[in-house]
Amino acid sequence: MQLHIPRTKSIQLMNVFQYLSSAFPDAVKDLIDTNKQAPYGVTIEIKPLRSERTRPQENYYRKYCGEFARFCGMTPDEMHEEMLCQCYGSTEHATKFGMRRRPVKRSGDASKGDYSDLIETLCRVAAEIGYYIPPAEEGRA
Repeated sequence: MQLHIPRTKSIQLMNVFQYLSSAFPDAVKDLIDTNKQAPYGVTIEIKPLRSERTRPQENYYRKYCGEFARFCGMTPDEMHEEMLCQCYGSTEHATKFGMRRRPVKRSGDASKGDYSDLIETLCRVAAEIGYYIPPAEEGRA
């Protein structure tokens, strides 16, 4: 949801900045800068917080995805695309280079749980091909 507050509604705009300044004192400087750079008003976006993937999850996945790719004779990017297709499904698209398979979902859009599914898919596919990926340490991925 986006709320557009034009400069013509200066009282509402001032109230928003005052509230945000009191609620988030660490952001006061940024709020002042934003107000100065907004001659026509501001847009406020409100959306639900997501449980995003963690850095340890990403590090674990990238490390073993790259190692598995070398084992299979693929680049890390090729293996990542394959894992996305295996985990989230894929669609085929006609291009000037022929038919291309694309994943239904990208990892940048993945929540913490979805990224865990991607890691599990990597481990499962690797095991099916005979490549061992050690389990993640407790609380690390």
